Amino acid sequence: MPLDPLIFGFWKVDRDICASVCYEAIKNGYRRFDCACDYGNEKEVGEGITTAIQDGLCQREELFITSKLWNTYHSPEHVTLACQRSLDDLQLTYLDEYLIHFPISMEYVPFETKYPPEWLNLDGKMIVIDTDMCQTWKAMEELVTKHQMTKTIGVCNFTTQLLRQILSICTIRPSTLQIEVHPHNSQQKLIRFAHENNMMVTAFSTFGSTSYVELSMATENDSLFTTPSIVNIAKLKKKSSAQVLIRWAIQRHTFPLTKTVNSHRMKENRLVFDFNLSDEEMTIINNLNKNYRYNDPGVFCEGMGVFCPIYE
Repeated sequence: MPLDPLIFGFWKVDRDICASVCYEAIKNGYRRFDCACDYGNEKEVGEGITTAIQDGLCQREELFITSKLWNTYHSPEHVTLACQRSLDDLQLTYLDEYLIHFPISMEYVPFETKYPPEWLNLDGKMIVIDTDMCQTWKAMEELVTKHQMTKTIGVCNFTTQLLRQILSICTIRPSTLQIEVHPHNSQQKLIRFAHENNMMVTAFSTFGSTSYVELSMATENDSLFTTPSIVNIAKLKKKSSAQVLIRWAIQRHTFPLTKTVNSHRMKENRLVFDFNLSDEEMTIINNLNKNYRYNDPGVFCEGMGVFCPIYE
């Protein structure tokens, strides 16, 4: 079965509505779902998946479920425990994909102390430790070869140099690189490197700033939805700005990750296969690039008292 290029994400979906949002997304045709320990709603996603399967909307084999290893579980002895916790919460016997969430290792926090651990411990501190990411990767490989807990493994928020480091020691190569990609941060070289090393690229924050305004990490003036060139192309195609941005991501051979709790927008975001962007239109959108990240630990971690850059 070919992979659906459209991925539904659960970052910032409230737990109170998450199960019903998951169910509705499956009902509206989504089959790829992006989850994470850190999102704090995997139990509810699991409820939505279980109910959808019980109601005959889909079979487990039709779904592609991703979860992620949080920063506090990078020590090899914690990797299996973390993956199993996500499996239990999602009510699954296996994942289709398990990713290292950030190349940032933090002090271990036991489940019974705080779950999800988030960025700050119970003392309100973010404690970064030195962990060999290659050893973390070797433990990730055992999730596939020894424990059969996930079919594939990959990484998020890695640079080309970090990818080279993993590729130099791996037995199982990363299947996926998940990174922030939108017209303000097109990441052309990193995507090319990933593709040339046979990795799929999942593009999060497909709409740019929209997820970050409420977090005070962006302003309304940053919106791609109202950018004149995007609006003009959308009018010409008789599509929404969101649909144009999704189509741009697909034509760059990436897998766009979007999120909405609105059923109408779930449907609208899938109506992107009946038009194409011309080479000229792709170039116009590409030229919006300014190498600007909204999700940058080197910026937001300073608000937690730690300078933690992962990008130059």
